[in-house]
Amino acid sequence: MLQITGVSRRFGDITALSEVSLEIRQGEFFALLGPSGCGKTTLLRILAGFEAPDEGTVTLDGEDLLRQAAHRRPVNLMFQSYALFPHMTVAKNVAYGLEREKLAGAEIRRRVGEVLEKVGLDTMAGRKPQQLSGGQRQRVALARAIVKRPRLLLLDEPLSALDKKVRAEMQLELKRLQNEVGITFVVVTHDQEEAMSLADRIAVFSEGRVQQVDAPVELYERPRTPFVAGFVGANNLFEGRACSVGLASDGLGVLPGVSTLPDGTPALLAVRPERLRLDGQGVLRGDVVDVSFYGGVSHVSVRVAGRSTPVLVATQGATQVQAGSPVALSWSAGDGVLIPQ
Repeated sequence: MLQITGVSRRFGDITALSEVSLEIRQGEFFALLGPSGCGKTTLLRILAGFEAPDEGTVTLDGEDLLRQAAHRRPVNLMFQSYALFPHMTVAKNVAYGLEREKLAGAEIRRRVGEVLEKVGLDTMAGRKPQQLSGGQRQRVALARAIVKRPRLLLLDEPLSALDKKVRAEMQLELKRLQNEVGITFVVVTHDQEEAMSLADRIAVFSEGRVQQVDAPVELYERPRTPFVAGFVGANNLFEGRACSVGLASDGLGVLPGVSTLPDGTPALLAVRPERLRLDGQGVLRGDVVDVSFYGGVSHVSVRVAGRSTPVLVATQGATQVQAGSPVALSWSAGDGVLIPQ
């Protein structure tokens, strides 16, 4: 539905976007994920019409989106701050865009009623924003964005202002609403958990470039670049050279992994903490530095000779090992992913 091809944007000496190309499908929940300053919000502003790229094209349903004025695009942007009118009721806030389009009063009331019911605020139509909780204000902003039935809804860090419990609830709510209304959602976030729980596919950005586009599970289990391996979730990264059975590492020996790289290629081996086992038949041996319990999961840091940073192991429940204990670490070859350096 949305085709972004070779989009670049510079601000003086700073390149915010560099030859970004993406395809976003009809009805998809698509996330732009990356650290602050990686270019994801600049791309969102280009789609909304608040920025123009220096190079590249953007088409929506085959039509040039960049030639349309911001207010003419079938695109709506939900701001991070929600930007609600404090002097208007919930219903008036939601109706504002429809009134600007001069729709008939009966049609406006019908559509506002429908969308408020959808977001669970039909009983609060007469309240002002200051009488609502943060989660309820977020729903009003969402209702106002979808009542105009845009082809594409852009969300800029939509849940960052909410506390952890409300954020978890709203993640489920956003996903349910997106399925129900059938609008294509593009969300910008630096929160990996948010992107992984919401999106059908994720584009990971770094320094203005797309590093990888994949479904959440594939992105987590098969990172293709060192940046993605280090940014998406916790990872243990070992340096060395690819070999037929994994990675040959100076000082650590041969570490098991699945490789499609030519032998001798400089590479990283990525092993997720939950894939590591503490057992007697170890690939590596070391001493426990620290044990932390996180309600259902224990994190064990192990210092291994020949490696500058501890290896992180995640085990289910409370663990019996203690700081100072000697341990052996092992993992299956299929759990080690080789990435070219």
